[in-house]
Amino acid sequence: MAKKKSAHLELVLIQLISDVLQKNTKEALNYKQVSAALNINDAAARETISELLKEQVKKGVFVEAEKGKYRLKDLKTFVLGKVDMTADGSAFIIPDDEFEKDIYVSARKLHNALHGDKVKVYIYAKKSGGRKNEGEVVEIVQRNKMDFIGVIKISERFAFVNVDDRKMLQDIFIPLSDLGGAKDGQKVQVTITDWPEGVKNPIGKISNILGEQGENDTEMNAILAQYGFPLSFPEEVEHEANAIPEQISDLDLKNRRDFRDTTTFTIDPADAKDFDDAISFKKLENGNYEIGVHIADVSHYVTPNSALDKEAYSRATSVYLVDRVIPMLPERLSNGVCSLRPHEDKLCFAAVFELDEKANIITEWFGRTVIHSNHRFSYEDAQEVIENKAGDYAEELLKLNELAYILRDKKFKNGAISFESTEVKFKLDAHGKPIGVYVKERKDAHKLIEDFMLLANKKVAEFVAKKGKGKQKYTFVYRSHDSPNLENLGNFALFAARFGYKINMKSDKDIAKSLNFLMEDVEGKKEQNVLTQLAIRSMAKAVYTTKKTSHYGLAFDHYTHFTSPIRRYPDVMVHRLLAAYLNKEKSANEEEYEIASTHSSAMEKRAADAERASIKYKQVEYLEENVGNIFMGIISGVTEWGMYVELTDNKCEGMIRLRDIADDFYVLDEKNYCIVGQRKHKKYQLGDEVKVKVKKVDLSKRQIDFSLIQD
Repeated sequence: MAKKKSAHLELVLIQLISDVLQKNTKEALNYKQVSAALNINDAAARETISELLKEQVKKGVFVEAEKGKYRLKDLKTFVLGKVDMTADGSAFIIPDDEFEKDIYVSARKLHNALHGDKVKVYIYAKKSGGRKNEGEVVEIVQRNKMDFIGVIKISERFAFVNVDDRKMLQDIFIPLSDLGGAKDGQKVQVTITDWPEGVKNPIGKISNILGEQGENDTEMNAILAQYGFPLSFPEEVEHEANAIPEQISDLDLKNRRDFRDTTTFTIDPADAKDFDDAISFKKLENGNYEIGVHIADVSHYVTPNSALDKEAYSRATSVYLVDRVIPMLPERLSNGVCSLRPHEDKLCFAAVFELDEKANIITEWFGRTVIHSNHRFSYEDAQEVIENKAGDYAEELLKLNELAYILRDKKFKNGAISFESTEVKFKLDAHGKPIGVYVKERKDAHKLIEDFMLLANKKVAEFVAKKGKGKQKYTFVYRSHDSPNLENLGNFALFAARFGYKINMKSDKDIAKSLNFLMEDVEGKKEQNVLTQLAIRSMAKAVYTTKKTSHYGLAFDHYTHFTSPIRRYPDVMVHRLLAAYLNKEKSANEEEYEIASTHSSAMEKRAADAERASIKYKQVEYLEENVGNIFMGIISGVTEWGMYVELTDNKCEGMIRLRDIADDFYVLDEKNYCIVGQRKHKKYQLGDEVKVKVKKVDLSKRQIDFSLIQD
């Protein structure tokens, strides 16, 4: 044990020497100079440094530039990166520098680093014939998280928490004095407090008792805690929110354009309470239409550096689980003061357009408004009016729908891509238990709202981008979406060809055109979800950034998020920046907004992961009553250990493990998205229809296992 520890300390010392040599690139240093830089005066320690310098020259880490003087070899010996844990306890370090290769680290050389941690790793010189970069963690720069969710097991002398996270391979030891009132078998949140070097299990204390395992509230709260979303607002934030008056004062109305006498309405889901967008409609004397996209003026109420603002920044987004919304802002704001409820005066930030009959933009205006919504439509209500051509505000809705169709058509002609994947919703009983599954349909009412929101987002981004032409550059938060990686897209094109779809990859417009044809043609077919998900995976991910980049999927040169500040922090930033530039203020600090944009992108991904986890939990819960039942499904994914199957009737997804398919030994053919039997050469291809039996479900792990029924 002592030898292993000293070897690790030796690595740390080599790292410190490397840091000194890295800072002194202009001159080579002797061991005395290195020792002085490290504040080491002890003769034995200085001798150790001298020996290490000579040893590492032989290993190719340092170079002896002249007799007794050393410098760092250009080769990177220490690399910063993120830990990606594997199932066997070893890990790959994904370097921060995208041009560096991943580094393999065995379990015993991780030195208590956990999945997602940022670490500094020492790269060993490659052995002859060695095929991969190997290394050892020398420093944990930043923990990814210290809080974990799991089930507590209590004995007479000690307790352990079995952690739910599959990437956390160690149980956490809990001293009996730190149980915090938790009882055996309960689901808890645990915080790691210590993890001594060489000790197998970390030590922790119970920070939150989530409740009894298997109860709906317990499991939903566990998902939120697992992904780092708080379960309540701090007292200071609630106090600040409650102090905001609902009544609009004369001062609030100053410098606002008054739309209270203009026909205005909202269209939202039937169960929505946070209405953050409304549309105003007026026919002008010249025959054109004035369409206003009015957005809740959250930035009027949430001021920079207030407790409300800091909490909203930290959360960055609302989280939509199957049975609940965890809002970014306290309910007082999200469902009250800011929400554009009908028959109430509300403060907004708006993009107002004059459109002709062909949806050409004649004029545009951006600024603060006050509105009075005449009507609150659900999507279903608005759709009924559109389909029947009769009902409340039928004339306005039908004209808006007509203009939206033209805007949509222009967007697709310019190369936008339409991804229409099926969205699954659960019918829940009073206890949150799923009693039915249905697929949510997107009809004209949904698309109408989406098209006008896209127009506002696009035009706000263009306004700021064009304002910043020439010497003056204006910092702004854009929504960026890169072109797809051609290799990924090529692999998808080969797969799509198996279903008879051709992807033309000559240009971005050709790619978009053929993808749109595929999406249109595949709608309603059994392979729709598989092809749509694969197509989306072949695309780049959309992110927030201050860099002026285009949005590939929408075929817009400039795009931002302006329309949902109640549930997205980037939209709040966009409102503040737009207000500043309309007031002719100077450009904001780019670095500050880039940091905020990166944080918002990361939190958006985390929220999406939490939402998926809640859907998965409900799928498992739904199939609990169906163990032993037989369903038809589509192969939706293939891996080296199994194939995922999405059930046709209810869209629940589970796995058939390869080891459980008895008629042959199956292996993954990654390139062709299939698994192949080694003796009989039978293939199971992504998108194939299969018959499965529900073998078992595990609620705690959110796992569904199927067994394959072969003809």
